[in-house]
Amino acid sequence: MHICSHSFLSILHSQFLEMGVFIVAAIFFMQIYITGAKVPAVIVFGDSSVDAGNNNQLQTVLKSNFRPYGRDFFGGKATGRFSNGRVPPDFISESYGLRPYVPAYLDPAYNISDFATGVCFASAGTGYDNATSDVLSVIPLWREVEYYKDYQSKLRAHLGAEKANIVISEAVYLISMGTNDFLENYYTLPNRKSQYNVTQYQNFLATIAEWLIKDLYALGARKISLGGLPPMGCLPLERTTSFFAGNGDTCKDEYNKVALVFNEKLNELVERLNDELSGAKIVFSNPYAIFQQIVRKPSTFGFETAAVACCATGFFEMGYMCDQYNPFTCSDASKFVFWDSFHPTEKTNRIISQHLFKTVLSKFSS
Repeated sequence: MHICSHSFLSILHSQFLEMGVFIVAAIFFMQIYITGAKVPAVIVFGDSSVDAGNNNQLQTVLKSNFRPYGRDFFGGKATGRFSNGRVPPDFISESYGLRPYVPAYLDPAYNISDFATGVCFASAGTGYDNATSDVLSVIPLWREVEYYKDYQSKLRAHLGAEKANIVISEAVYLISMGTNDFLENYYTLPNRKSQYNVTQYQNFLATIAEWLIKDLYALGARKISLGGLPPMGCLPLERTTSFFAGNGDTCKDEYNKVALVFNEKLNELVERLNDELSGAKIVFSNPYAIFQQIVRKPSTFGFETAAVACCATGFFEMGYMCDQYNPFTCSDASKFVFWDSFHPTEKTNRIISQHLFKTVLSKFSS
């Protein structure tokens, strides 16, 4: 009996030791989480490249909350993302070990408990320039920031000030816009072109990007990714325009050069702000090179074509012109670099997101 009791006590002692090790480990991992080795949330600002469905709630023609958009998203749901499936923030969130999608702030299906680990304020059709958002009556950048302030208040009420401040300071902030400023505004409408030459307009936009980063920093953001422009002259819409102008089925080199120069300006801005803003970790997430590789040699990445898109004829349609009744839409979007004439397929989004995470964004989780 004495031996049995002794054995029982030994086992009990051993279990307490194991429990002690578990508790110490749990505390250790909790400390890692609190000190920022883990990213608690992904917070998104931008245009249709990252919009998760905020435009659904607006009076605008620029929507995609209908089939075949979203046909490869979870449950085959058309969420308002301009893709057949997920967009880059969804993949980036998943890479940080968070949810495999980032919900739109204006989506009534979600609330602050959902937004605590990720939220999207982006609006398709917007840009740095307020005049760009006016073109199709979408959310201007300043309004996205106002929504973020509102989000902060709700987050503090939901988590308490201390926990909310940790989320705010340790979250990764993704900024992705600028293409619409050139293609939808500067090169399409007369006003900005009469005010600025292209270099001056690039500088004007870069100044607004600087304001945005400084504003987010003042509100508590510390881990910020500023996204660059893709080779926007290679979008199917631009290639179609080039073709009808008699230039053949080629990318518009002028637009690509503008994107490259603007990206250089954004990169210089990031380097300068890292020196100026104490405690900030700002990175430049540049999709240009990987996107251009995909467009130039689509077969290398498992695609069949980059010249035309999957949806409708693939030459000029997007939004309402790309609906479920169009008989030309492809059956397998994974063979196409572009989903509609302006936006990549989910597969392309995945490749670019994984590349950016591996080369740049993973720095935020270490």
